[in-house]
Amino acid sequence: MDIALARGDFLALLGPSGCGKSTLLRMIAGLIPPTAGEIAFPADPEARRSIGFVFQEPTLMPWATALRNAALPLELAGTPRREAEARAAEMLARMGLKGFEHAYPRALSGGMKMRVSIARALVTRPRLLLMDEPFAALDEITRFRLNQDLLALWQDERFTVVFVTHSVFESVFLAERILVMAPRPGRVARELRVPPEDRAAEAEFRTSARYAAHCREVSHALAAAMEAA
Repeated sequence: MDIALARGDFLALLGPSGCGKSTLLRMIAGLIPPTAGEIAFPADPEARRSIGFVFQEPTLMPWATALRNAALPLELAGTPRREAEARAAEMLARMGLKGFEHAYPRALSGGMKMRVSIARALVTRPRLLLMDEPFAALDEITRFRLNQDLLALWQDERFTVVFVTHSVFESVFLAERILVMAPRPGRVARELRVPPEDRAAEAEFRTSARYAAHCREVSHALAAAMEAA
């Protein structure tokens, strides 16, 4: 199956454990090669540097402050330290961490650590942001808030997102396109869409009838994909 990803898309990969969601994400990032087919992404180094990756765990350097963690990709790319830290501070502020720039990971909550991780991925202004279940280990309230903040940031910047999740509710809230995956062998079973006008028509999309209807449709598609495995 061919999957086309347009600039500014928010695409969710939804499916059970072991269906290849994280593997597909790593192939897109160029971390592992596909065994068949191809990932058609510009091969020049500049394009590859325009990918940001947020893993399931924050993977922060424990000996570095939030500011230094967020600035790391810029410093590795040769950006002068003062400029790198200024840009990192700006991104941390956008992620709701103004005032925590000099805090170490041990002093941050799980949600705050993930905010630093997202800031680190976005500090280089990537064209493509890959997110591998970044909120799965967080409590529901923190996850809800981070969903909202990520969506607001994406709506402002319109970078392209591929987001891996096990959650039907999260996929419908965040993504315009949802690829439902089936296991054994891992494959895309169905693509569903959440039209932007459905969100725009409701002041509180998550509590709307439209949201519930999309969740039911995606749930049925996921159940069908797992039965067909």
